[in-house]
Amino acid sequence: MRVALVQMNSQDDKAANLERAEGLVAQAAAWGPDLVVLPELWTYLGPRKRHAEVAEPIPGETSELLARLAARYRFWLVGGSWLEAVEGSERFYNTSLAFNPDGEIVARYRKLHLFDVEVDGKVYAESATMAPGDEVVVAELGGAPVGLTICYDLRFPELYRRLAARGARLVTVPSAFTMETGKDHWEVLLRARAIENQVCVLAAAQCGPHPPANACYGNAMIVDPWGTVLARAGYREGVVVADVNLAEQERLRLSLPALQHRRADLFTF
Repeated sequence: MRVALVQMNSQDDKAANLERAEGLVAQAAAWGPDLVVLPELWTYLGPRKRHAEVAEPIPGETSELLARLAARYRFWLVGGSWLEAVEGSERFYNTSLAFNPDGEIVARYRKLHLFDVEVDGKVYAESATMAPGDEVVVAELGGAPVGLTICYDLRFPELYRRLAARGARLVTVPSAFTMETGKDHWEVLLRARAIENQVCVLAAAQCGPHPPANACYGNAMIVDPWGTVLARAGYREGVVVADVNLAEQERLRLSLPALQHRRADLFTF
């Protein structure tokens, strides 16, 4: 399976972000991928005071754009994430959709863990405008079970173990990791989640500065089940591509059957 990750430097201009993403998806399509993944909150990265303005229902402008792109290029698409508005709710979901090559929505995942932290004096309070999801999601995409996660979820290994226990062979991690945490934790966590669950991790990312005075680490990565980084984006917008060998993954799982050795009698996953 050939996979492609889009890395963006989204800003607070939603129309410009949509246009830029369309161009980057076209670049990804030129590589003939089976599956494409966009980053977290790619439609808008800016002050949360405008979240009510940029959030949208599903179906809506963004989901319809992604449906057209998936159908145009005939690939499976995990559309990163954006703010989903839900009638009757004052807060929004950070939502990731998966599309089939006909442009149909086949899965919806709402970010479970919200980034409410203080890092180097900067306060991040996602729960001020966002609500957490309540469902673990594995979707069949291109013949492979794919677990859906978003950014801060990466720090919660129990979620990834639950995905592996439900049969996930790949896990997507569209992210906007901060510069402060990314430089020390991003690669370590991605490789750990891949190794301990014997899955391929597809981590599309945001990179560079964005309002208000924040910055994302970039370094979108494709990591195989052994923990080897197959492709890495660095610190600028673009696309990275790699071929994922599912047969080799199965061979690894048979020769090092750690998932079979789990103590299900002691742990509930």
